[in-house]
Amino acid sequence: MFGRIGRFIAAHARAVLVVTVLLMVGAGALGFTAFGKLKTEGGFENPAAESSQAQELLDSKFGGDADVVFLMTATEGTVDDPAVKAVATDVTGRLAADGTLDDFASYFTTHAPGMKSADGKYAIAVAKLTDAGDVEKLREAYDTTSGPLTVRVGGPQAVGPDIGDQVGADLALAESIAVPIILALLVVVFGSVVAALLPLAIGAIAVLGTFAELSVLGSLTDVSVFSINLTTALGLGLAIDYALLTVYRFREELASGRDTHTAVVRTVETAGRTIMFSALTVAVALAALLVFPLYFLRSFAYAGVGVVLVAMIGAVVVLPALLTVLGPKVNSLRLPWVKKSPSSVSGFWARIAGFAGRRPVAAGVPVIVLLVLAAVPLLRVEFGTPDERVLTTASETRVVGDVLRESFPGDDSKALQVVTRGPADVTGYATRLSEVPGVESVTASTGTYADGRTAGPGIPTMAAPSGEQRLTVRTTYDPHSTAGQDLVGAVRAVPAGVDVAVGGPAAQLVDSKDAIGSRLPLAAGLIAISTFLLLFLFTGSVLQPIRALLFNVLGLSATLGIMVLIFQEGWLSSWLGFTPLPLDTSMLVLLFCIVFGLSMDYEVFVVSRIKEMHDQGATPRDAVVAGLSRTGRLITMAAVLLAVSLLAFGTSGVSFIQMFGIGSGLAILIDATLIRGVLLPVGMRVLGRAAWWAPPFLRRVHGRVGLREDADSPSPELAKV
Repeated sequence: MFGRIGRFIAAHARAVLVVTVLLMVGAGALGFTAFGKLKTEGGFENPAAESSQAQELLDSKFGGDADVVFLMTATEGTVDDPAVKAVATDVTGRLAADGTLDDFASYFTTHAPGMKSADGKYAIAVAKLTDAGDVEKLREAYDTTSGPLTVRVGGPQAVGPDIGDQVGADLALAESIAVPIILALLVVVFGSVVAALLPLAIGAIAVLGTFAELSVLGSLTDVSVFSINLTTALGLGLAIDYALLTVYRFREELASGRDTHTAVVRTVETAGRTIMFSALTVAVALAALLVFPLYFLRSFAYAGVGVVLVAMIGAVVVLPALLTVLGPKVNSLRLPWVKKSPSSVSGFWARIAGFAGRRPVAAGVPVIVLLVLAAVPLLRVEFGTPDERVLTTASETRVVGDVLRESFPGDDSKALQVVTRGPADVTGYATRLSEVPGVESVTASTGTYADGRTAGPGIPTMAAPSGEQRLTVRTTYDPHSTAGQDLVGAVRAVPAGVDVAVGGPAAQLVDSKDAIGSRLPLAAGLIAISTFLLLFLFTGSVLQPIRALLFNVLGLSATLGIMVLIFQEGWLSSWLGFTPLPLDTSMLVLLFCIVFGLSMDYEVFVVSRIKEMHDQGATPRDAVVAGLSRTGRLITMAAVLLAVSLLAFGTSGVSFIQMFGIGSGLAILIDATLIRGVLLPVGMRVLGRAAWWAPPFLRRVHGRVGLREDADSPSPELAKV
C-alpha cells in the first residue's frame, strides 16, 4: 500500500501540492472562526451529576446566583467617608439603571453588614449578568483606578473571559518563543535551512487543519478554548518528529545513489509506515479521553486525535511531494561548517546501551530509584477544580476574588446549595442539616438555623412558587479540603423526606472526581489493551508490550510527582508566577493520556530498529546497541524540539496551562533519555532472548497480521524505519 502511495505522490507531486495549498486556504479561513465558537469557561463538571442538576434548578427556579461582583475600594479612610460615599452613590445609581444587570444589590443601598469588610476599606455590589451583558463593557463603563473610590469587576462571569483573553495572549507569547528556537535548532540538526523549514510547513498544515476541525465541532457541540493550546503544541511537535524521520530517510536514500523518484517511493514505503503506526499509538491514547463526560477532556480528544491524523497525512503525503520537487536541493543553504548531511548514528547512545547491557544493575538501579523518589509526592496529591486563582495576581478577576476571600468571611462562595425537587418540611430538614458537624448555619425560607436551633430570620424568596425550596448550608471548610468534600457526603446523607440535589463548589469537586475516577479504569484499560495489541502486532512479542507499559507508568508517575511538588506544594511558584493549589483532576488525566501516547511513539522508534537487527541475526546485546545507536540521536533531537514547543507554555498566565506545558515537556525529556536511553536496554538485557517470546498460537497470529517494515536495502545509518 505504501509503495503505491509513494509512487503516486512522486508522479503527481505538483498536483498534490496545489491541492494542499487550496485545502489549507480553506482550512485557514474556516479555522480562524473557531476562536469565536470555543467555550472559555466551564467544562469541568459532569452534566449528569447531582451538583449540575442542583445548579440547573437554581437557575430555572430561583433565577440563579449573582455572578458579577463590583469591588469598591476606598483609597483613603473607609467606604463610609462622605467623599467616598458620594462617588459610590453615583456609581451605584448607574449600575442599578444598567439594563444588562438584574437583581442588583449594593452595600450603599442595602447597608447590609456582610457587604462591607470589617476594616471598612471595601464594599461590594452584586448582580446577575443578562444575556445581553458583557464583562468587558462593564469594565469600560465602571472601572476606576483613581479618585477616592476605585471599582473593579470580578465574579464567576468574569473568570471565563479573563482566562480566554489570557490563553490568546499566552498562545502568541509561547509561539513567539518556541518557533524561533525550534527553527534555529532545526537548522543545526539538519545542517540546512531548506530542510529545516520542512517540519514547520508540516506543522502549519497540522495546526490549520485541526483549527478547521475544531471550528466545525464547535458549531455542533461544546469545545473548550484550551484545546487550542494542545493543537499548536502537538501540531508543531509531531510535525517535527515525523519530518525528522522522513527527511533523514530521504537524504540517506539519495546518498546511497538512488534518484529522487525512487528515494521518495522508498521513503514512503518505510518511514511512512512507521509514521502511520506511531500516529495510531498517540491517537489511541488521546481518543480514550472521549470516555469522560466532562467536555473539557473531550475537547482535548477532538483536538489531539485531529492534529495527530492531520500531521500524519502531512508527513506521509505532503512532505514526500515537497521532497520530490526539491530533490537534492533539500540540502541547499547548508551551514558553512557542514560539509555533508549529519549522520543519525550516535556513538554516545551506543556506549550507553553497551554499558547498560554489561552492567544492568549499575545502570538501571540508580535510574529506577530516582524515578521512584520523584513519584513519591503523588502519595500526598490533592485535587481541585479551577477558579480565578489559576490566573496571576495581576488579573482583575483574581484581585476581586482574593479580597472577597480575605475580607468578606460571610461570602457564600464556600457554601453548599441544596434544592428540593418538591414541597418539603423545610424547618425540620434545615434543623437536621444544621446539626451536621462542620455546618456553621443553614438559611432557608423559614429561618436561619445553627446547632439544631433557630438562629435568625429566613429569606422568603428561597421558596419557589412551584414548591421547590432552596437551602444555603454555610461552612468554614475550604471546598478543596478533605473536610469540605466529606461534608458533601454528610449533607447528602441527611434525610429530607423529598428528593434533593446538593450543589456548590465542594459538591462540584466531589462529582467531578467521581466522574473521572469512575471512568479512569475504563480509559486506562482501553489505552493499555490497544497499546499492547499494537506493540504485539509490531514486534510479535508479548513481553515487549508489558515492559513498555511498566516503564511508561514509571516515567509518568515520576513526572506527576514532580508536578505535585511544583504546582501543589509551590516549588518554583515565585519564579513561574502562580499560586500553589490542589491539582486539577482533569489536567492530570490529560497529562496521562498525552504523555503515554508520545512515550509509545518513541518506544516504536527504538524497538522497531532493534527488532530489525534481531531479525537479521544479531545477538540480543548487539541488536540493542545497534538499534539505540541508530535511533538515540533522532529521538533525543525530536524530544528536545517537542519539549521546547510544550515548555513554552510555562510562560502562561493560567496555572493549569503551565502545568500542562511543563509536565508534558518534562515527561518527554525523561522518556527520551532515562527510559528509552537507559531502562530500555536494561530491560532488554534482563529479558535476553525471551524478549521476543510469544506463545505458538500468537506467533501464528503475528505471522498472518503482524505489522512489518519493508526489509530490502536498509540504510546502514537509518535512525528509525
